[in-house]
Amino acid sequence: MTYRITRRHFTALGAAAVAGLWARPGSAQAKEITVLNWKGYGTDEAFALKAFAEQTGITVKHDYFNSEPEMLTKLRTNPGAYDVVLINSARTQQAQAEGLIDPVDLATIANAKDLAPALKDHANLKADGKTYGLAWLWGMNSLAVRQGISADSWTIFSDPKYAGKLALFDDAVTSVGIGALLTGQDANDPKDLAKITEVLKAMKPNVKLMWSSEDEWNKAFAAKSFDISVYWSGAAVRSIRQHKLPVEFIVPKEGAIGWLDSLAVPTSSTKKEDALKFLNYMIDPTFYLTWAKEAGAPASANEGAMNKLPADDLNRQIHKADYLPKLTFMAALPDDRRQSFNDLWEEVKAFYAK
Repeated sequence: MTYRITRRHFTALGAAAVAGLWARPGSAQAKEITVLNWKGYGTDEAFALKAFAEQTGITVKHDYFNSEPEMLTKLRTNPGAYDVVLINSARTQQAQAEGLIDPVDLATIANAKDLAPALKDHANLKADGKTYGLAWLWGMNSLAVRQGISADSWTIFSDPKYAGKLALFDDAVTSVGIGALLTGQDANDPKDLAKITEVLKAMKPNVKLMWSSEDEWNKAFAAKSFDISVYWSGAAVRSIRQHKLPVEFIVPKEGAIGWLDSLAVPTSSTKKEDALKFLNYMIDPTFYLTWAKEAGAPASANEGAMNKLPADDLNRQIHKADYLPKLTFMAALPDDRRQSFNDLWEEVKAFYAK
């Protein structure tokens, strides 16, 4: 999955029990941890790093990756360099199997008590009966339409009424997943790829655009180049709130593709106690409220954080907890299956290009 997200004071936590565990600035030798993440994805917000340092005496540095394979490579080749890492939960079990990340004892993270159970204990984060990532943020790749269009199914993608009005995300896993939902298959492990190829090819008359970035999507939608699309839930919030675009975001009756991002502690970290303090801070409701209101964040896995948003807040409306049972969360893909998805998608795109 690709994220192109830019996020944006934060007041001190009121929980004395938690604050008591944190070193006061100046009370001990200065500390520093390093976080590995996508650039501009929450953990490097200036307001947050300032507040965290003031509360704990811990300075946070960052290194960045541009793809999930690059993230894993950095963990493998730089032992001891990182103390916190952002991992799409579809990659958690791979990182665990390679011995790259530690199990996380959620009992040591005060704010974890308010995590949504379906996310806190998600199977993607589990291995050998232990949890290897703190559920942090979640969202969906689902259906976006121009206001005024009624839709409750992915079948709208091949509706002749919308010839030349469809935009698709140029991503093999997402596209195969939509095809799987349309054909009643497991989006992570479909057995009939030929059937998925058929339904995706049937969309050809409607396909106007293959998009790969949020900026590209916003500009094309504003120019009325298309009316229906697969889109990211967090991006939909920003398109409506920041760009004033007339977008409706829908979870079709067949379901949608969900994703769950986690924060983990690398096995090679020498500052694990400080890393856990940062994990706790990242799921604090007050931090999330500021981030969501000022920039437009994905949904927090912390139910208490989501409940701090106004009831009519776009982020809360688009990321309804009721949607969770309807989502097929991206799971780990064996290399051969991922390659088969890529091959299928390349065949479909070549067909579109004819």
